Amino acid sequence: MSDDAPLDHDSSLPGFLGTIDNGIARIEAIILALGVLLMALNTVANVVGRFVLGESLHFSEEVNRILIILITFAGIGYAARHGRHIRMSALYDVFPAQARRVMMVIISFVTAAVMFFLCWYSVSYIHSVYATGRVLPTLGFPIYIIYLWVPVGLAVTGIQYLMTAIKNIVSRDVYLSTSVLDGYEEQEREV
Repeated sequence: MSDDAPLDHDSSLPGFLGTIDNGIARIEAIILALGVLLMALNTVANVVGRFVLGESLHFSEEVNRILIILITFAGIGYAARHGRHIRMSALYDVFPAQARRVMMVIISFVTAAVMFFLCWYSVSYIHSVYATGRVLPTLGFPIYIIYLWVPVGLAVTGIQYLMTAIKNIVSRDVYLSTSVLDGYEEQEREV
């Protein structure tokens, strides 16, 4: 893995799963890039408005809140796809490759199940927020719309972990994601 993620994702999964993986990767990349650019533009415009025109943009805080939720929940799928999730690997690293592969299958299936459960739970939360009828004070649209990204991001992350489990079942190597092999770069050093 390098610090720079590839701009174009080419799935190593066969057939239909590879097509799904590539499609999700492209959508994630677009959402993340646009989300970060829009947040930067909104923040700069707010600062310019405050210091040049003497008045902040009233909607700026709400737009950034929406974009933070969007970027966060699109980003968890992206992190899983590129093997950038947090790992507690002290015990895991001492096992031989075959045992690590079995452990990665179990870890991926359990993580996928947790993501799908959280997705289901977030849908029920969105339903309760919808029932309140609350709206954003400045933008004026329903608050539940902001949270629609939560189950989408959790579902995409669950799908990514499910595909990682499948990749580890059909492969001889150990994969952190569908395209990232387990291991450490030679550049990395313990501190």
